[in-house]
Amino acid sequence: MEFLVKNFSELNTSELYKILQLRSEVFVVEQDCVYQDLDFKDQKAVHVIGIKNNKIIAYTRIFKPGDYFKEASIGRVIVDAKERKFGYGHDLMKASIKVIQEKFNTLKITISAQVYLKNFYESHGFKKVGDEYLEDGIPHIEMLRN
Repeated sequence: MEFLVKNFSELNTSELYKILQLRSEVFVVEQDCVYQDLDFKDQKAVHVIGIKNNKIIAYTRIFKPGDYFKEASIGRVIVDAKERKFGYGHDLMKASIKVIQEKFNTLKITISAQVYLKNFYESHGFKKVGDEYLEDGIPHIEMLRN
């Protein structure tokens, strides 16, 4: 898998369509969660896109400090369901953390993580802060990486 890193204005319409389709497939259909994905935050985000065999199979959007949380942040972490068995989620997180370090000169990152993925994020240096809360009906926790 290779990674592309693009600002919103650099995405072509085909890439944007495929990203939104993957986000809808995972967050709305697979997780059975009705929520407003199009939140006008994509325009501020840096998009990390995982490509395998010319297909988008993984994705995150990252924000500089102050655009989402006080610290830099990573969100909309997705790997296509058929590709998860290959460990691409770990590659995606490493790539996203590296982009934050290179673009924003920080490794302090806050995320809003689905509770069931706590161990996954801990394996990338994140620690739980605060109490569990519901976001779009799904249990989440805030996690911080210093």
